[in-house]
Amino acid sequence: MNKAFEIETPTKNAWCDITRRVADVVTQCGQADGVVTVFIPHTTAGVTIQENADAPLQGDISRALERLFPWHGDYRHCEDNAAAHMKVVLMGPSVQVPFVAGEMLLGQWQAIYLCEFDGPRRRRVVVHVSP
Repeated sequence: MNKAFEIETPTKNAWCDITRRVADVVTQCGQADGVVTVFIPHTTAGVTIQENADAPLQGDISRALERLFPWHGDYRHCEDNAAAHMKVVLMGPSVQVPFVAGEMLLGQWQAIYLCEFDGPRRRRVVVHVSP
């Protein structure tokens, strides 16, 4: 089963918790056990699984990525968003989470985040449920 939803990212750099929306797709599929894949079909936004209990950590990660790939670097990309592309290379476009009895097996402190690096934008999230 494939399902997609859209999300409006609020700022240039944003962490958007999409865990509940992914869990809703798992529930809707009616399958007890399997794997859910979350895919972001964009090159300047990615997806990750990270801690959901300490919001400052998201800022810490964002600042570390900014140190690695400053927005105004010596880039040759024809647009002004090369740093966003590079951050997504590290973040990645997809994650997978197993589920049992219709419940994703995320750890107590884990959540699924769409990570925006070139916003604000309207982003598409593709969710694929496999047995």
